[in-house]
Amino acid sequence: MASVLIPASAHAADPGDTIALPVRDALAALPIQEESRAGYSRDKYRHWIDADRDGCSTRNEVLLEEAVTAPEQGANCTLAGGSWYSPYDDATFTQARALAIDHLVPLAESWDSGASAWTTQERTAYANDLDDARALIAVSATSNRSKSDQDLATWQPPADGYRCTYATDWITVKTRWSLTIDPAEQAALTGTLDGCPNTPIDVTLAR
Repeated sequence: MASVLIPASAHAADPGDTIALPVRDALAALPIQEESRAGYSRDKYRHWIDADRDGCSTRNEVLLEEAVTAPEQGANCTLAGGSWYSPYDDATFTQARALAIDHLVPLAESWDSGASAWTTQERTAYANDLDDARALIAVSATSNRSKSDQDLATWQPPADGYRCTYATDWITVKTRWSLTIDPAEQAALTGTLDGCPNTPIDVTLAR
């Protein structure tokens, strides 16, 4: 696997390459394109699979990985106890059922910005991406419902202190999956990053 530093003007990286560049440069490198939700259905993304056949679905894999206090794992990956921190609303939860696993860049948003042209296998990989910890995140079910399928132009985490991380991770996921952004999204990301450090991102390209 290659590791390369790519300037904003270059587009020579291949899937499996790891790129590193400041987040503002990563934002500038994302193609700008109007979005279309024509033909979208959540059913076109098979999610919460058990890719490694260990009995735990993608949802439970994320809950196990992100637990502040590890839950007990029973038969069929049933989880009991444990605690989790939801950065969207700066809140801690002690019951797994109070949490949702959020696609940081929502499934519908990925469809709008390029995934409509993907294969079924690519959409399944996106919906269950455990290879980059920024792609899926355990958050309160309340904040997940509030966000729904919105991008940064219309929704940002209620916890102000998390917004720089959220914008940076959003750009990282879009970079990883070679997705586009629309003009309103670009403006929102730019406005958010104006108040943030120009954090370097390091990401392995999925496609």
